[in-house]
Amino acid sequence: MSAPLPVPSIPTGRLFCFGLGYTASRLARRLVRHGWRVSGTVRGPARTGVAGCVVHGFDGVHPLPAAALADVTHVLSSVPPTGDGDPVLALHADDLRASASISWIGYLSTPAVYGDRGGALVTENEQPRPSSGRGERRCAAERAWLDLGGAAAVQVFRLAGIYGPGRTVLDQVRRGTARIIDKPGQVFNRIHVDDIGTILMASMARPRDGGIYNVADREACPSGDVVRHACALLGRTPPEPIAFADADLSEMARSFYSECKRLDTSLLGNELGVTLTYPTYREGLAALAEAT
Repeated sequence: MSAPLPVPSIPTGRLFCFGLGYTASRLARRLVRHGWRVSGTVRGPARTGVAGCVVHGFDGVHPLPAAALADVTHVLSSVPPTGDGDPVLALHADDLRASASISWIGYLSTPAVYGDRGGALVTENEQPRPSSGRGERRCAAERAWLDLGGAAAVQVFRLAGIYGPGRTVLDQVRRGTARIIDKPGQVFNRIHVDDIGTILMASMARPRDGGIYNVADREACPSGDVVRHACALLGRTPPEPIAFADADLSEMARSFYSECKRLDTSLLGNELGVTLTYPTYREGLAALAEAT
């Protein structure tokens, strides 16, 4: 049985999610169970997506109706920037800045803003040095959110590789599509989607305007270690490693492998008081394997 999820002590409010994707939807369901009102956006026309949530279509070109943000107390954005900037801020920065009810804003970003650090440990005090177009766009979007102004406390969360129910290497092993890409010295951090939710809720309870947080587990490791552990949990034989130079990878995947860093996550405990339910991939995969 998976561990019970901690619930930080925060009063109920109204959360608006720009981008009700995988991470925001998991958080939304959790908050709805604890009495929150949650609404948010999906790409294109509005459709039913998250039980208990009011959903709006958002294409990044047309603004939302004014009533969509009325009485909202917390805002979370996971909408990625484009080459033209952050579409949420392009259309709604004035609304967010002028709101008298919004007290907390969270922006979900990526460690790609750090660029390649050769496997070194990186803290939030490090100056961003993006080495990819994706990282440069995210870096610019972070600055724009942090410079938003207004009464709300704005926080940035740099999320490591996200996994959780329906999105895990266990599923790849079961399908026979799991691969071990061998690139000596390459390591990645990961984070369980429900630990992200705990961290966001802890930030809502302890907002710090301008706060930046590395959101990751406590063990950066080669991706092959995770695949082998998943195979062991399922009683499967691990696939043979494929040399990075010979791997047929997408442009996005290659960009991940072009950077190597270890994320320091001290602030999660020292400032937000968070103890991860899944501190490494071992606990996370074990809970997911038992649940399916």
